[in-house]
Order: sequence, then structure tokens, then C-alpha cells
Amino acid sequence: EYYLLVGTYTGSGSKGIYVYNFDAKTGAVKWVGNTDDASNPSFLAVSWDGRKVYAVNETGGANPAKVSAYNFDKGSGKLTFLNSSFTGGDGPCYVSISPANNWLAVANYDGGSATMLPLNEDGTIRPYAQLINDSIYKTTDKKETPHVHACVFSPDGNFLFTPDLGLDKVMIYHFNPASEKPLVLATPSFAASKLGGGPRHMTFHPNNKFAFVTQEMGGVVNSYRYQDGKLSKLQDIPTFPKGFTGVKDGAEIVVSPDGKFLYVSNRGDLNSITIFSINPTSGKLSLIGYQSTLGKDPRNFMIDPTGNYLLAANLKSNNVVVFKINKQTGLLTETNNQFDVPSPACLVMIRKN
Repeated sequence: EYYLLVGTYTGSGSKGIYVYNFDAKTGAVKWVGNTDDASNPSFLAVSWDGRKVYAVNETGGANPAKVSAYNFDKGSGKLTFLNSSFTGGDGPCYVSISPANNWLAVANYDGGSATMLPLNEDGTIRPYAQLINDSIYKTTDKKETPHVHACVFSPDGNFLFTPDLGLDKVMIYHFNPASEKPLVLATPSFAASKLGGGPRHMTFHPNNKFAFVTQEMGGVVNSYRYQDGKLSKLQDIPTFPKGFTGVKDGAEIVVSPDGKFLYVSNRGDLNSITIFSINPTSGKLSLIGYQSTLGKDPRNFMIDPTGNYLLAANLKSNNVVVFKINKQTGLLTETNNQFDVPSPACLVMIRKN
């Protein structure tokens, strides 16, 4: 069994982070508890031992944005607030933990910046040590506005990738955890996307040879061959049906644990998951089909560690829906397991033992 943690937006009655039991044999979900108050914990990250949880507090302006640390009790499922630290930029929307559990990387969407915060041995967060504003990378139109939307460590932990939706680039950094300022631009320093596409989230294949990026506005997935910090474009493939003319609004992207399939969520007028098969030799994608998320605005989804279930968080319909994965075909089927939660924005799991 696992714990399922749900990060939310708190403007519609939510109390913050919700904790549930998740049964990986049946897909059943049962409420355990929640934080009493947390401000827009919209994206979560879990330490490798499952005992620390980090949440961005997606605010800004008069209410400066922070990232918060919690202790997680695997016995009771209780979250205990430890501390928080300012991110240095408005609207943080993504947080990730370095492989050695000693740094946090935060993407500030409204601030257009990436922040690196060192961690103490007890998991508490120290003040940020490095803040990189992507406005320094403007190369096309002076009106373009940077929006850093994710911060993803490479599988070996030697690089950090930060998709910038506003600049249509995935910035690439060498990551040195021993340095006071751990990020230095790599060579090449970015992978460019089609103008107006809006690179949003990124994931790696389990074999570490391929990487995939979803475009928010373009409705496209970019597939790359990956080696030692370098991304070599393989393919651009649409996530929407042929002839579709409605609003395209890509969100999350996840590879199945066995590496056979890639899943991408579509918001806008689609409210669906697009399913691709992955060629294990070439890394290229082939369309398999689509699945309604049975809700509105699937901002985030995840696949449980067993690879048996996909859970879709529908932000605007306030529900999380559990689908069964066919491991042979990649297709999804309804399980009749779903639950209501206010404005769900992020899903993560922690193994109980």
C-alpha cells in the first residue's frame, strides 16, 4: 500500500495538502488527513526516503512566494510543518529535489526564474543560494516574457533542465551540488522549441536515453535523444486528434514505469489523456489513443509505482479519477474509483514501508 498526497490551490475551500491511503491492488482510495492550512501548495516533491515533503506556495506580489518543508510520518500519514523559505520569484509552480537530497530546485512561473535552495541535514530549507532570471536569455522579441515552468534533474544528477514556456526554450545547466552557486550554463545551453509552443513539463525514459517535453500552447510532444546533458531532437508529434480546431492546453507528461508508453494530459477543450507507445530503439512515439479524464482541466496526473493505475487530477471539476492501465496495450479503463478534493493540482505517492 501507498500514501497518495494531493497538492491543491486553496482559494476554493481547500486546506492545503491532502493525504489518502492508496491500494495498488484495487485502486481504492481512502482519506487519511490533511494540513490545517497551507497557502496554494500547488506542486509537491518527496525526498527519496519518503520522510520529507516539499511544497511550493504559489503566491506573489504582496504575499511573497515560498517553498515549505514538512516531516511525513509513514506510520500515521501525518504531515508536520518544519519551515519555509522565500523562492525569490512570484508564482512558483514546480519543485524538485537533487539526487543527494541536499538541494531544492524551484521554477517561478510568474517570476520567470529558477531558484536553488540548499537543504540542511534535517531536511529544513535554507535561504536560496542562487536565483537565475530567464530575462537574461531573451533572444527574439523584446516583448517576450519568461515563464519557467519546471526544473528537472537529469537521471545522473549532473544537469538541471528548466523548460521556459515564455522563451520557447529548455534551458540546460551543469549542476554541481558542492558549489555555493550550483548551476552553470551547459554547452549547448538550451534546446529550442517552435515559437509559440510553450515548453511546460519534461520527463526522461527509464533507460535514460530519451527525454520528452510537452508543449502547453502547441499541443505537441517533443522527443529527444539524451546523452550527457545534450538533447538531440527526434520528433514532434501532436497530442490532439486530426482535424481538431479547439483550444490546445497541454499540461503533464509521464512515462510508464516499464518504459513502453507515454501519457500526456490535455486541458482546454479536450480534457483528456493522449497515449503513445515508445519505440525502445529509436525513442520515437506512435499514437495509440485518447481517454477522457472524466473531469475538467487535468492539470496533473501520475502513474502509481506498480504501473497498474493512472490517477488524473481534474483541477476545475475538483475530482481525482483512477484508471486501470492495460500493460500490454497502454490503454486506460475506468475503475469507478474517484474522489472529490478542492482544486487538485499535484499528485505524489509514498510507499508505506
